[in-house]
Amino acid sequence: MKVGSSYARTDAGRKRRGNEDAYVCRPPLFAIADGMGGAQAGEVASALAAEALTDTPVDGGGERRLVELIREANRRVHERASTDAATSGMGTTITVALVEDDGRVTFGHVGDSRAYLLRQDAFEQLTDDHSLVAELVRRGELSPAEAEVHPQRSVITRALGTDPDIDVDTFSVPAEAGDLFLICSDGLSDMVDEETIASILRAHRGDLAEASRALVQAANRAGGEDNITAVLFEIAEGDQAAGEPDEKTRELATSQDEDTLHPEDHVLPPPPAPSAVDTMVAPVDTIPPPPADAETEEAAAPSEDEEEATFARKALALAVIVALCVLIVVLVVWGLAR
Repeated sequence: MKVGSSYARTDAGRKRRGNEDAYVCRPPLFAIADGMGGAQAGEVASALAAEALTDTPVDGGGERRLVELIREANRRVHERASTDAATSGMGTTITVALVEDDGRVTFGHVGDSRAYLLRQDAFEQLTDDHSLVAELVRRGELSPAEAEVHPQRSVITRALGTDPDIDVDTFSVPAEAGDLFLICSDGLSDMVDEETIASILRAHRGDLAEASRALVQAANRAGGEDNITAVLFEIAEGDQAAGEPDEKTRELATSQDEDTLHPEDHVLPPPPAPSAVDTMVAPVDTIPPPPADAETEEAAAPSEDEEEATFARKALALAVIVALCVLIVVLVVWGLAR
């Protein structure tokens, strides 16, 4: 087995100008980090986590190796949050996938960024959310339908950086040729139901760039209330090592700084992060104001006639006030004279 094509796309969404998501798309390693903490602290946390994954070469090693990488990411985020008052309290989710040489895909997971698998026609969520509502569902206190609309559905129970130590969920999936894996932030999974996600992946299975674009569009059309990031990779037949992506993967990996947003959003694509070619942390996206046309500019500037009319109205008002004052004085004097 080998990594076939892969693609990643991120978007600020419709309600936020900043993007606190970061992703890694460096076969055989794939990951998403969804930062939190307000201001720009979330961006810092997710960037530190992504950089921790890419700083050290990953050549297999299974679940233990992923735990080591994620704990190193946790150490960096927690250390920065503890020493920099501007980032105090920041944290990030992280979901990592490593395609092993023996045909397994190993996952490490903290938070509520999800991993999914599309195998043939069956679509399955692989990770369990570390969130308040997910825990209530597992305990039978909430139904899945109730969890989807619960006011505290965004409250997570585990994140990188909030404590010096972190518990990491790990597991492995024996891969099959044709498997398509999706890792995404909750900006996608909270806005688009699983059936729709599966339908989009089935419809664009042969073009992961278009599949990622369609997923982002679907989340934005549903409201785009959070940052949206999707990382896709497929498993192909062959004896090529998992760490050596084929030509199609290289082409997609070098095109990640292309337009990552549906044209209707009017947001410029973010530049690639300077730390790694294949790791992209989206900066604050800004929506440029619509250009004013000639008619709008002319209407905004008052004409000479309008200025004269305004002056005349002010002069008339002043004259009326003066006349009233004179009348009052005359009446007072007349009253005193009597």
